[in-house]
Amino acid sequence: MNKIKPRTLSGFMELSPRRQIQFDRIRDILAQVYRLYGFGPLDTPAVEAAEVLLAKGGGETEKQIYRFTKGGSDLALRFDLTVPLAKYAALHYNELAFPFRRYQIGKVYRGERAQRGRFREFYQADIDIVGDGKLDILNEAEIPAVIYHAFAALGLRRFKIRVNNRKVLGGLFDLMGLGEKSAEVMRTVDKLEKIGPDKTAAILTEELGMAQDDARALLDLLQSPDPMAALAAYQGKNPLLDQGIEELSAIARHMEGFGVPADFFMIDLTIARGLDYYTGSVYETVMLDHPEIGSICSGGRYDNLAEYYTDKQLPGVGISIGLTRLFYVLEEQGMLNDQPAPAPADALLLPMTADLGPAVALATALRSQGLRAQIYTEPKKFKAKMAYADKIGVPYVLFLGEDEIAAGAVSIKDMGSGLQQTLPLDQAAAFIQQGLAAQAGGKPIKE
Repeated sequence: MNKIKPRTLSGFMELSPRRQIQFDRIRDILAQVYRLYGFGPLDTPAVEAAEVLLAKGGGETEKQIYRFTKGGSDLALRFDLTVPLAKYAALHYNELAFPFRRYQIGKVYRGERAQRGRFREFYQADIDIVGDGKLDILNEAEIPAVIYHAFAALGLRRFKIRVNNRKVLGGLFDLMGLGEKSAEVMRTVDKLEKIGPDKTAAILTEELGMAQDDARALLDLLQSPDPMAALAAYQGKNPLLDQGIEELSAIARHMEGFGVPADFFMIDLTIARGLDYYTGSVYETVMLDHPEIGSICSGGRYDNLAEYYTDKQLPGVGISIGLTRLFYVLEEQGMLNDQPAPAPADALLLPMTADLGPAVALATALRSQGLRAQIYTEPKKFKAKMAYADKIGVPYVLFLGEDEIAAGAVSIKDMGSGLQQTLPLDQAAAFIQQGLAAQAGGKPIKE
């Protein structure tokens, strides 16, 4: 029989058990923070009817989507978590309590070209608040607080949440006679940080027809070190602009109350977000020491989440963390914390007698105390057993020989310090828990 060479497709991340434990820890902390803010879990299907996923499709979306037929069904893999949320909200409208607050952490699929830090299968960690007809501005102000507390809980200390409002940009473009080209100007402005002011100005003037003086004035305003003061000169000249300024001011006022330190938050008029469906607040979060990474969390306000599925007006606001990409970057930068050691068990039991009953009883007792216990029963030499313990990174190895069984005791080796001692069986769990607690102070990310 010919052997097939095992391989993993490019663009699909496969982690070792040790790294998967670290990934799961980050995912669990994000879910815990989301729950603290009253978001409930949702898990939508990975496979949907293609017409449902592509209701707002076209262009790049249709090029990237994984689409296939099964029998007579035209199916597709979800490419984000927002479209499935829109379908869910429309389908279950009569069952939901609004505002509907949900979080979802799950895999999405995009058939784009795989490259460094970009994947075809990846996890997103999303939150959204969906209103029925209306949604108060306080919800938009709360989103940066969730972002701050999520990244602080992970251990990040050098990041900045940048906030803008699309109404501010739309109002400014209207004042400059660019209303009909607003979407194109918005997408151009969104590239400002990447391509620089000179190239941005060239696109605005040569491709979109702005006068050079107007383009420079716009870019100077957007890059102002005191954006709210710079905007004051334009107040009272455009209703949409005035509304955007008022909403930005409200968000800034609430940051301290929500516990976001001033150093982690800023108004940045250059943040536009390229997607057309954002209508109010927009957010981007960057790591200050790694600006080349780009935004690690982004999102914004949209007027009608489910317009392709229902006549109900369902405004919302949300953000998404590209969890797989973030994990990849953290690993590449050496920022993942290996303390406590990512191991599949807290204790590895090595029976030293033919009778396995005492080891089974001890493992059961440890598990009843919440400890992860594994029994190693392979007929290997002692050196091979300890090599196995080293390889999986288990913090404690427990030996049960004839002397220990006769004394109602167990010998415990701390694999970190190398120290070994013999304790009564009823003290083993407390000893291990105390040692684990001493190691558990670190957060998943180190800087």
